[in-house]
Amino acid sequence: MRSVALSALLVVAASSVSATDEPPKPTFTPTAIKAPFLEQFTEDWSQRWTPSEATKKTAVGGETWSYVGKWEVEDALEPSIEGDKGLVAKTKAAHHAISAPFAKPIKFDDKPLVVQYEVKYQKGGNCGGGYVKLLEDGFQTAGKEFDDKTPWTIMFGPDLTCPGTKIHFIFRHKNPINGEFEEKHLKLPPKPAFGKQTNLYTLHLFPNNTYDVLYNGESYNLGNVLEDVIPEVNPPKEIDDPEDKKPEDWVDTKRIPDPDATKPEDWDEDAPYEIPDEDAVKPEGWLDDEPEYVPDPDAEKPEEWDDEEDGDWIAPTIRNPKCDEAPGCGEWKRPYKANPLYKGKWYAPMIDNPAYKGEWAPRKIPNPNFFEDLTPIKSLVPIGGVGIELWTMSEDILFDNLYIGHSIEEARALAEETYFVKHAIEEAAEKAASKDEDEEDAQSVMFKEDPIEFIRNKVFEFIELAKIDPVFAFKTHPETGATLALSVVTLFGMLGVLFGFVGAQQKPITKSTKKTDAPSPDSKKTEKAPVAPAGGAKDETPVKKRK
Repeated sequence: MRSVALSALLVVAASSVSATDEPPKPTFTPTAIKAPFLEQFTEDWSQRWTPSEATKKTAVGGETWSYVGKWEVEDALEPSIEGDKGLVAKTKAAHHAISAPFAKPIKFDDKPLVVQYEVKYQKGGNCGGGYVKLLEDGFQTAGKEFDDKTPWTIMFGPDLTCPGTKIHFIFRHKNPINGEFEEKHLKLPPKPAFGKQTNLYTLHLFPNNTYDVLYNGESYNLGNVLEDVIPEVNPPKEIDDPEDKKPEDWVDTKRIPDPDATKPEDWDEDAPYEIPDEDAVKPEGWLDDEPEYVPDPDAEKPEEWDDEEDGDWIAPTIRNPKCDEAPGCGEWKRPYKANPLYKGKWYAPMIDNPAYKGEWAPRKIPNPNFFEDLTPIKSLVPIGGVGIELWTMSEDILFDNLYIGHSIEEARALAEETYFVKHAIEEAAEKAASKDEDEEDAQSVMFKEDPIEFIRNKVFEFIELAKIDPVFAFKTHPETGATLALSVVTLFGMLGVLFGFVGAQQKPITKSTKKTDAPSPDSKKTEKAPVAPAGGAKDETPVKKRK
């Protein structure tokens, strides 16, 4: 028996060690990679980033803070790398804004632009942005005044769109004729599920107008901005003439009712859709004189009912129980059936319109605002900073490892140092949690199949371990130990109540008052009478006399 218990102990101890002895997490080390802008939110982050203090006008003419959402640089709620901190939008249902300038402006004329960063919706959510704005050069120093009106060149990143998800890629293109800016959106933006894990968002934008949107290192949308955005970069060469009007005699009705058709003489538009079924017969046993509902015989007028104030009390009605036993009750009426003579309203059949000229469209004229920009990416306004300006119903959105530069290879190398390390750890943790849930489900199924055997095995397993090490038994099987302890306490409590009840029924013990004949000097004490059975009479026993 002890060998079995020892084996069980070793098995439990091994499983306990495997469950709790997790491999050590990697420790954060700042990257050696360089870029025009690279942010890992180290201790000096506040020297670069400025939370917005922008205000807006109130209805009464005053001012109030626009961006009340708080920012903190802190560890993730479930960190994968020790010491790896990120920028966290802390406040739920609030506007957040923060920005940082570049050391020098970034242009788009001869090098690709690479934007890459991580976002983790730590608590999930259904509404909340996670995108960044690349601010126009000259506005990056707005700092405390940064708001939704601060000019930007590119907006990129995830968005929980209430409902649904989307990865934005939007750029503001300048009309070379009138100087106005227009936002250009992807026609088909990627829409992956974000979940609660860390996700990596990457944009590659090239001077030849091609782009690539990557999600967790994989390409999700590759194309050309001259073809894949709305509104299109270049307006059409021709437009509809706003002065052209459709002629009054223009016929664009393709089909018309046949004017020569006539309604047949036997067509009765007034015939009803349904008629009583004359072949129907009242079921045998139908109770004509019994109402379907009757007053509830068990109902009683409430004591507080006042006839003068509340009126005559009327008992609530219930379905007549006699009606449930019969085919029906009350007045019997014939059921309805479809009328075979019903035809409905008559309409003339449709024919091709002989006067039809086709769909009218205004004539085309040259577009006075036409331009052709064949290099829209090179034409973008240079960027001088990055800002995060968003409204969210989610809290604790974490941003980390922001890279803005020109090297696809270095951005990937940074991802290998950071994101892919986190991803592997988070995936393993999720699989372990799923395995634990499966094991719990399996135990639940086992309990449902044979609850008595399940409980018996748990109890015997605990007892065998307790014989060797009670403390370890309670640590590894706390639920079983607590249940057994509670059962013992309950048992002793019940025994205590039982014996207390029995003792309460006994009569008190009394001393004998009879005197003995010639007692000896050393026999002055009287002996106690034996206790009678509970509820019985006490028989007095004379004290033994000296022989």
